[in-house]
Amino acid sequence: MVSPAIALAFIPFVATLLIRYRHYFLLFYRAVVVRRLQDYLTGIPREERAFQYVLTHAIPGDPQHILETFDHWSQHCEYLSNLGPQKGKILERLIYEKAPLTVLELGTFCGYTTILIAQALPLGARLYTVEMDARKASVAEKVIRLAGFDDDTVELITGPSEDVIPQLKDKYGLPRVDLVFMDHWKRCYLRDLQLLEAHDLLPDGATILADNVLFPGAPHFLQYVKACGKYKWRIHRTSLQYFRAIPDGMAQLTGQLSRGALLGPASPAGRKPILPTWVWKVPATCAAKPPMLS
Repeated sequence: MVSPAIALAFIPFVATLLIRYRHYFLLFYRAVVVRRLQDYLTGIPREERAFQYVLTHAIPGDPQHILETFDHWSQHCEYLSNLGPQKGKILERLIYEKAPLTVLELGTFCGYTTILIAQALPLGARLYTVEMDARKASVAEKVIRLAGFDDDTVELITGPSEDVIPQLKDKYGLPRVDLVFMDHWKRCYLRDLQLLEAHDLLPDGATILADNVLFPGAPHFLQYVKACGKYKWRIHRTSLQYFRAIPDGMAQLTGQLSRGALLGPASPAGRKPILPTWVWKVPATCAAKPPMLS
């Protein structure tokens, strides 16, 4: 049996932990405890509850109002790990700067980011969004249509990303991807980036934006980006969506081709020309160690 003196000695330690990590405890409570309790009481999945709220309170055909309604639900009702307004501005700014004609989203979830991307796309652009969970994909489909986007703008693909990516060219007619947004399982970031590389889906200048690379974190993905020498990269310092006290970040990668590789070596007279070798060049700024969550 623990003596009272020893028990009392642990009180300051426990109190310090509770104070220091109170935001993480609150996140666990809202994201896990409340969700399971509501699942049990209502018999309806959290994503479907969120859609019913959006359907009741949002203006159909108004993407921005639908996003704001999702934000209100996530802040004041139940926590949903949507992209949120802070990170959403980073993604929107990137789309306006790059004006991509083809966008691939990995991790549709409830369709929040899908709507945000679709409303920022230039005329004639198309978004392909991939969701592994059929139940979440069903909710996202209804949210996307509620916002007023049809199949010509947004194509929702249901299935694991490791199965979908190899089929993008032949089955879905997607020869290349100008912008990739990753917000699915963090452990899949590295695998799916390498799949995109292996199937030659990333042209020169393609941009990849990956969410939550600091919390919960994608250390193997960041380590690969640093070591492979294929990308110019940066970390956008942000906070976790709807939890400003929890630090997080988004990784932005851009493929860079060296001019010498594009021109290729000269060929001697009378011989067949030597095809240019595609070489990815990493800038000097990539020599720094990527920031990691302590």
